[in-house]
Amino acid sequence: MRLNKAGLFICMVVFILFFTPYVFAEDFSRFPVKGMVTMIGLGAKKCIPCKMMAPILAKLEKAYEGKADIVFIDVWENRQQAQRFKIRAIPTQIFFNEQGEELFRHVGFFDEKSIVKQLIKMGVAEPELKNKG
Repeated sequence: MRLNKAGLFICMVVFILFFTPYVFAEDFSRFPVKGMVTMIGLGAKKCIPCKMMAPILAKLEKAYEGKADIVFIDVWENRQQAQRFKIRAIPTQIFFNEQGEELFRHVGFFDEKSIVKQLIKMGVAEPELKNKG
């Protein structure tokens, strides 16, 4: 079955709408982001502590938009990233300064308050957070 131009266009639009928010393997080279404090959470979508952290990371990603980059990488789906970041256990959170240098690493569940505290230590102003606690 061949796709005509309209069918191809629809497929491209669907692809862009549904898959653009996700980072693809070839995009991982841009992390850590140069010129911005970056926290990379490495874990897996099916790992229990990682699932517990998912809403925290999503909340902080929005709260720190433009101030710090908060990124999650599923190392079960992207095994090469586990090697690249020398991950021994998940979840692992790595904090990088603006020059892309690792300043702090934590292994295990890391609560919102502790992540914010680490970002403040790195010079990132605390954002307005809803349901702060």
